[in-house]
Amino acid sequence: MRPTLPVVGTAVAALVLAAAPAVAAPSTDALIAEVYGGGGNSGATLKQDFVELANKGTTPFALDGFSVQYISASPGASTQWGVTPLTGSIAPGKTFLVAEAKGTGGTVDLPAPDATGTIAMSATGGTIALVSGTTALTCKTAADCAADARVKDLVGYGTAAVREATATGALSNTTSASRKAGLPDTDDNSADFAVGDPTSTNSKGETTGGGDPDPDPEDPTPGDKRIHDIQGVSRISPLLGQKVTNVPGVVTGVRTSGDRGFWIQDVTGQDNDPRTSEGVFVYTSGSAPAVGDSVLVSGTIAEYRPGGDTGSNQTLTEITSPTTITLSKGNPLPAPVVVKNVPAGYLPAPGGSIEQLPLEPEKYALDYYESLEGTLVQVDDARVVGPSNTFGEVWVTVNPDQNRTQRGGTIYTGYDQPNSGRLKIKTAGPLPAANVGDVFTGATVGAMEYTNFGGYTLAALSLGTHVSSNLQREITAQQKESELSVATYNVENLDPSDPQEKFDRLADGVTTNLRSPDVLVLEEIQDNNGATNDGVVAADQTLQKFSDAIAAKGGPRYQWRQIDPENLKDGGEPGGNIRVGFFFNPQRVSFVDRPGGDFKTPVQVVKKNGRAALSVSPGRIDPLNDAWTASRKPLAGEFKFRGRTVFVVANHFNSKGGDEAMHGRNQPPTRSSEVQRAKQAAALKAFTEQIRAIDKGANVVLAGDLNDYQFSPALKTLTGDGNLKALIETLPVNERYSYVFEGSSQTLDHLVMSKNITRFSYDVVHINAEFADQASDHDPQIVRARPSTGDANVDKIVFALEDILDCLKK
Repeated sequence: MRPTLPVVGTAVAALVLAAAPAVAAPSTDALIAEVYGGGGNSGATLKQDFVELANKGTTPFALDGFSVQYISASPGASTQWGVTPLTGSIAPGKTFLVAEAKGTGGTVDLPAPDATGTIAMSATGGTIALVSGTTALTCKTAADCAADARVKDLVGYGTAAVREATATGALSNTTSASRKAGLPDTDDNSADFAVGDPTSTNSKGETTGGGDPDPDPEDPTPGDKRIHDIQGVSRISPLLGQKVTNVPGVVTGVRTSGDRGFWIQDVTGQDNDPRTSEGVFVYTSGSAPAVGDSVLVSGTIAEYRPGGDTGSNQTLTEITSPTTITLSKGNPLPAPVVVKNVPAGYLPAPGGSIEQLPLEPEKYALDYYESLEGTLVQVDDARVVGPSNTFGEVWVTVNPDQNRTQRGGTIYTGYDQPNSGRLKIKTAGPLPAANVGDVFTGATVGAMEYTNFGGYTLAALSLGTHVSSNLQREITAQQKESELSVATYNVENLDPSDPQEKFDRLADGVTTNLRSPDVLVLEEIQDNNGATNDGVVAADQTLQKFSDAIAAKGGPRYQWRQIDPENLKDGGEPGGNIRVGFFFNPQRVSFVDRPGGDFKTPVQVVKKNGRAALSVSPGRIDPLNDAWTASRKPLAGEFKFRGRTVFVVANHFNSKGGDEAMHGRNQPPTRSSEVQRAKQAAALKAFTEQIRAIDKGANVVLAGDLNDYQFSPALKTLTGDGNLKALIETLPVNERYSYVFEGSSQTLDHLVMSKNITRFSYDVVHINAEFADQASDHDPQIVRARPSTGDANVDKIVFALEDILDCLKK
């Protein structure tokens, strides 16, 4: 309401007007609920502009003699208000739809309007007023309109000069300004209105949606099905494919992009079965009701499987092709269910599909999440266990004590330990850059749903306050003069077209965080033109640019060795021809070059002077073995450090692509990619045994991205007989990770050494995987080792002398 200013003298009145251009008490009855001016414009769904009024009072509000009026955002001397006279009334808790000018575009009609005008509203900025009277207003400033007693309510949108306090955000052909839940009226348009999808609703509660199961709008009474009947006691709705009519609920949230629609929740007819959710998602390509609307929804029940019907993901129960009747607006939302300390059990494992199994929410975490599908939930003080990304996603834990890492993550220690407390949060708006260990303090509230790439997700409607944990990027220890340092780093599809910033950040990681290792094993080096698929396989420009960046950061002038792959034969990004390779510091270590290595020639282990040697160096291991089909072939290199031979093998095993989702419908999930990695591990193990057959004291280092865990069959193939040791297993359990996937800290990268190397220190250097801002998605690893002379007794003497020399150089 806008009261008339009291007569207190010209000077005082002028002062009041200048200081507060829009003074009003909150409305207790009729007000403007929504404005939309993009109807019929390019890209619009609706064909027509509209103004929606609402009555938050308890008695009907008569509109006879009232009008809706419009003026442009920047009115000039000759600009006049457009007028649409009104008749009828607005029932308590109901809306009243005023249709305005039509455009030539759009595909969806408004629901039957309660009044119709011809005002052509701007899509982006202007002012709408609800006026007592049908004579055009004359005010053209916020102060003058505030002083006009005929103005009952006023909304300025975009850059409107006439507004209450601050105008709403700018609108477009596809967005409207809608008053927020509860119909607040603080006389500040920006505070009272939100910008989103148009949600035109007439006095009968009809809105647009995209389908028509033919409910009777004259009889807006609930049908015979409730939301818990739709959801049922398993993952698949017992009403799948059936039409339902007038399902009651209160709108708890609206999604305006992507899979658009809204969530409703039953607040009056809940059952007492903990297995049945009282919330459901309504999928619509058209407009949606507003949060707080009490609605009746009719439509067809569907199960949507993110990623496609043939995939392993579970489904999301939905009402599709909906028609919605709005019964009232501004209703309070149900209290969200607080999710915390969920069961440690993850999912039942029947050896097949779980979709028809009755839920056991007290036993399995994902059954518990499913029992809340579509329901408004709340997570308090959520600790981040997977960093935020550019898709508006971040992973948190609701079981904060579950397998915690020392830096705030959640460690993945085995197939039977999937970390049930992990939960993805996805926002529609901006998400603060959040690192592992950060906390969203207070309440994060949204609807529970199931999405691709992560499974159960809290679709956030409001976020807690982001508090940084001040997570630091690690710097490894300085190596001793007598130690050979070997590191591995997956540089994530590096090619010359990448920004210089990426090369510089990777180089800084090598020089500062890894302290310029003697040998650096690289994975995912792409060819000279990256993903361009034109037959180019050489990568000298990629390696040169990286080497130059390292030197510019004060690092050594690395030399490199690698073998160009056969075009399009080694997997990875099409056209990129990713490969593995070596950087080495010639001031510290020498490379033994033996010619003859190419993409198809296998390296052999030969005997030279009684010790093992490579027939070609660098050379590819068993490259024609079908274990390496569409995958990177291992690259063996022979190095000399202080007169001792060290065999280093660069690896990048096949990816986990094709594996069923951990959170998917089939339990336990099929890990089909393990078959190829098992063959790859067997081929690599056979090569190391060839070295050992000639020289049991040989120094062997296997390094790279093996794309598998320390507890996987592939790693057990390599280390099972004890001749090789996976260095990740020398760390405390909660430090065994170099990668973060869906909120689980895990290791895919490895350094594996021959058992005769007994003097070493090993470190996973956390600089990427836990951070929202990454140079790569992998953390590098490094080992500082004393290579063996081949004789344990001689080693004792040599190492003792080296210790003395290292001490003298301190």
